Amino acid sequence: MGEALLIVDMSNDFVHDEGTLTVGKPGQAIVPYILSLADRMLASGGVVAICMDEHDPDDRHFRDWPPHNVRGTWGQQMYGDLAAWYERHKEHPDVWYVPKRSYNAFYATGLGERLRERGVHRVHVCGVCTDICDFLTVAGAYDEGFHAVVHRQGCATFTDLGDIFLEHMRRLFHAEIA
Repeated sequence: MGEALLIVDMSNDFVHDEGTLTVGKPGQAIVPYILSLADRMLASGGVVAICMDEHDPDDRHFRDWPPHNVRGTWGQQMYGDLAAWYERHKEHPDVWYVPKRSYNAFYATGLGERLRERGVHRVHVCGVCTDICDFLTVAGAYDEGFHAVVHRQGCATFTDLGDIFLEHMRRLFHAEIA
């Protein structure tokens, strides 16, 4: 059974201390775990998909949130050691960059179709924010027919709702919480 790792929104704006919508230290703390997952996924022949918010300066999301992950800015770039990992691996055929304009990494990105073409049936999800983009990406995976494994140690958020949303993912979308 093919597998993929979806790394969600690990950008400077969401993780760096100076990001405009940052999770901060909790997001920074999950980076080594995510790097380990990415290395293991590639070594086992799986796909690593970098699913990244990418907005225009006048995006409708900015009615509800401060401007963040504006295409081509420092804030939209991958954070820290993840950026270095991506630079080393971006030419690998199983490392994909998936820009997303919505919370759900499957919405209007073609990700589901690409994963099915690659024979993927199970997606591992990590990144930020547990109760927003991670949650809605798991919902998208479920709707697309994928089994999701959510890595608690690889997720972070800026609210106190992370555990509640992990439980929602387990109950609503039959996700495995690892």
